[in-house]
Amino acid sequence: MTALGEFTLYIRDVLERPVFRKARLIAGAGGTGRKVGWVHILEIANVAPYVTKNDLIMTTGLWLRHYEQQRLSYMQQLIRQEAAGLCVELGTSIENIPAEIIELADVSDFPLIVFEQPVRFVEITQDIHGLLINQQHQMLKDLEAFSRRLQQITLQSTDVSAVLHVLYEYAKQQVVYYSTVDTNKFIPRGISPAAADEIAPFYRQRVEGNESAHQEAGMFELPQERLLLTQPVICLGQTLAHVGLVLPRRQVQERLTLLLDYTAKSLASLLLRMLFLEEKMLRDQNQLIQDILNHQIEDEEEARMRMGLRPPKQSEMWFAGGMIETEYGGGDEEPDRDKVESDQQDLLVRLRALLKKYALHNLIMQKGRRIYVLCAREKPAKEDTPVSLQQTIRKIVERLQHPASGAPVFRLHAGFGLVRNRMTDMHRSFKEAEQVLEVARSRAAVQDALFYDRIGVYRLLKAIPAEALESFVQDQLGALIAYDQEHHLHLLQTLDMYLKCMGSKNDTAKALYIHRQTLYNRLDKLMEILGEDYLEPERRVCLEMALLALPLLT
Repeated sequence: MTALGEFTLYIRDVLERPVFRKARLIAGAGGTGRKVGWVHILEIANVAPYVTKNDLIMTTGLWLRHYEQQRLSYMQQLIRQEAAGLCVELGTSIENIPAEIIELADVSDFPLIVFEQPVRFVEITQDIHGLLINQQHQMLKDLEAFSRRLQQITLQSTDVSAVLHVLYEYAKQQVVYYSTVDTNKFIPRGISPAAADEIAPFYRQRVEGNESAHQEAGMFELPQERLLLTQPVICLGQTLAHVGLVLPRRQVQERLTLLLDYTAKSLASLLLRMLFLEEKMLRDQNQLIQDILNHQIEDEEEARMRMGLRPPKQSEMWFAGGMIETEYGGGDEEPDRDKVESDQQDLLVRLRALLKKYALHNLIMQKGRRIYVLCAREKPAKEDTPVSLQQTIRKIVERLQHPASGAPVFRLHAGFGLVRNRMTDMHRSFKEAEQVLEVARSRAAVQDALFYDRIGVYRLLKAIPAEALESFVQDQLGALIAYDQEHHLHLLQTLDMYLKCMGSKNDTAKALYIHRQTLYNRLDKLMEILGEDYLEPERRVCLEMALLALPLLT
């Protein structure tokens, strides 16, 4: 594929045309790079209202003979209007060009062309206009082909890079794609890291910070005599990306602006379709997890099909259901709502990236500050235990809790149920995961117990109805709790540590940072309230169970 043809006509090109073979450039040689957009014949002195940028003006010089006092004004008007140049026919109205006119043209690099004998202006205008019209027609044909190519790509795939490659093939200039929802892209990819690092901050500072540039096409200066021609990619009124071309100075052409415009519209269509597909996928995932939580799926093959997995007969798999929650610092004020939403979004992005990195099939659903996660991995041929899946999940949670970019502003709690080989049993895993979270929030000692099979006796305690558990705790510790509330002797804390230290008075005093005599006084009071048999095995087990259960009730 060759680049889109050059459709800009310059003075130097005009001088090469057959109709100009008898013409001579007598001044303004430095302006032969001026663009020619149209040709006009003007014989009046007040030309400004009738001249537009890039017009090539033709005259017999009648104004030089009749308006001697205004001849410099005539030239100055053409220069101010940014005309392409002036062609004068000698021999009809005038025989030569005044020196001051030639000098002004040279100083202004304004091309002054003379025909030293009469010519037919109509032939010249027909030739140049025909050339411009044909070129414009050819450009429109090539743009139509370019548009069809883009349309084919956007209909066949959702590959942003493929669209950018087509733009590069036609423009033959460095393509830049700056996205607010995806990774930035550079075509060709050989761009140096330094150049890439230069352009991305430039977009953030100069383009995103400029309200008009954020919504409209723009052109910005880059270092090293370069320009950035950029076009926003707008979907549903929101600017999701920018596509741009890095150009050498003075090479900005209409065709490049049109190429960018066509590309931006194609990218908008592609991104819009991607957003709808992603939204549909998220809705499907949410519905599937909701059906699992409500135990509304009993057919294993149907469940796996909805998750995009192979049926049970073709693949044995391990499944784990879990929950991740965020908890903000202990201040009385609620954190800013926008901040919470932003943190949750960042957490979701990191979680998806880690699940992808560790090659886990997954479903994710967010509800407030809680994220439901269902992970799946094919069961290795010789693996009879789910240890590898648990190890992978632990790595992911640890990476979420301790990101490389710095400490998060919230505390992360996570819990996963038992790993099972049937997806239809995941409603049980999610219930178990919720129990892990409840235990982790209430007991610092088990906050790192990520899985249900690691929370030990708390599995039994969580299985007891709350009313029965509360009654048991009251029977065992009620008198002690009431005495502490009235006298503030910390007897409950002392009992807990004394039992943990296996009855060692010395270790208990050290752990509580109290004098041994103070401990003896407390132990005497414990015996008085609980009875002399409180250290007997059966009674001791009941007290330890009640101490473990107490935080679960508060």
